[in-house]
Amino acid sequence: MTFTKFCARNFTGLLLLVLSVGLAQAAVFNPKTKTLENGMQVVVVENHRAPVVTNMVWYKVGAMDEPPGKSGLAHFLEHLMFKGTKNLAPGEFSATVARNGGTENAFTTQDYTAYHQSIASDRLELVIKLEAERMVNLRLTPEDIEPERQVVLEERRSRVENNPGARLSEQAMPALYFNHPYRIPVIGWAHEIKGLSQQDIVDFYKTYYAPNNAILVVAGDVKPEKVFALAEKYFGPLPAVDLPERPTWVEPPHEADREVTLRDARVTQPSWSYRMFAPGYHSDDHKRGYALEVLADILSSGSTSRLYRALVVEQKLATSAGAWYDPDQRGPALFGFYLSPREGTDINAVKTALWAEVDHLVKDGVTQDEVDRSIRRMQDNAVLALDSLSRPARTLGAALAIGMTIDDVENWPDRISEVTLEDVNRAARDLLSDHHGGLETRLLPAEKASSKKEKGA
Repeated sequence: MTFTKFCARNFTGLLLLVLSVGLAQAAVFNPKTKTLENGMQVVVVENHRAPVVTNMVWYKVGAMDEPPGKSGLAHFLEHLMFKGTKNLAPGEFSATVARNGGTENAFTTQDYTAYHQSIASDRLELVIKLEAERMVNLRLTPEDIEPERQVVLEERRSRVENNPGARLSEQAMPALYFNHPYRIPVIGWAHEIKGLSQQDIVDFYKTYYAPNNAILVVAGDVKPEKVFALAEKYFGPLPAVDLPERPTWVEPPHEADREVTLRDARVTQPSWSYRMFAPGYHSDDHKRGYALEVLADILSSGSTSRLYRALVVEQKLATSAGAWYDPDQRGPALFGFYLSPREGTDINAVKTALWAEVDHLVKDGVTQDEVDRSIRRMQDNAVLALDSLSRPARTLGAALAIGMTIDDVENWPDRISEVTLEDVNRAARDLLSDHHGGLETRLLPAEKASSKKEKGA
């Protein structure tokens, strides 16, 4: 049971990670889909290489849907979904999956929450039945809630409070987002986790956990007709609910540069990052997203990428340097840069060198060869995705949960192959010509006592 934070580099979601492996002029996963009368979408991807399946239920609700003052609610509920139900004793869900040779887990993000099992294909009916049971029959008792609250708080202590990089990200998000709920951590603030009541959790569960707010995705050694029949049998009788209308969050103009710095004695390698808003798949200029994907790849894909070659190999200023792009989420898309200076090198010098490379790119553009190689590189990775049993379920589930369509996934190879040199250079000019209004973060070692004394003198 995990939460996925929304603030580290390379935090591009599952969609981009796996979609970056498409094949030009060909569909990706060739899924079959059906929507039940109660509104639940069912998606099936056949892969008969081994007699196993990945079964995933995605709920289109995440941390960004929590009421004000109730941070951590979505993630806390995810933990409690492994407790008892009307027809299952506490812990029986996980014990049943394990007894049948399966594995399971779940995760919560800002945008959605997902539950998954990998199990022998002849046990698919069992896990579908279990998921249908906890979709509507979860029992949330104080005896289950209070011990799990301590588990969640301990998870927060171990993953955030004892991790300088995670603490910096958590501190930086409120500076990045003026208005959007992405500014609040997925795992929640400790004082608000402590204050979540049984009624808060029950209300959230009954509001959002319903078939018309969920997607079932099954990938592996199955036939679509069988999965559709099982979905009809177990999920079909569950009633739809009236889902609340959700706010349309819009960020106001960002005009001022912001900087957040965290110093910690455990930091041995300083690092710097910069992030800014960019067009994403949900923006009016969504086609620009495909060009930005190629641009980020040119800047940051491996040891021959522009930034690594310039700052690490040629100028020998940094141990790492690159860019990332995150277009696939319900909220604003982001484009960013990162670097770590070499030992003894001033972090400001490396930052200046990085912006010089960006300015050079904006002025002179990338080359046709770079665009061709980038597109080909992403396409060449297709084999990895097509070989995987779980990636199709994760990719399709993540895409559908944020409002994309199966066509968006299946047509990605064609769309990325249509990106031109001018598309990439125009996207670079529009986004990077005036790199202001973004957020700069620095993770630094603690200052030595002598340095503090000198500053105070």
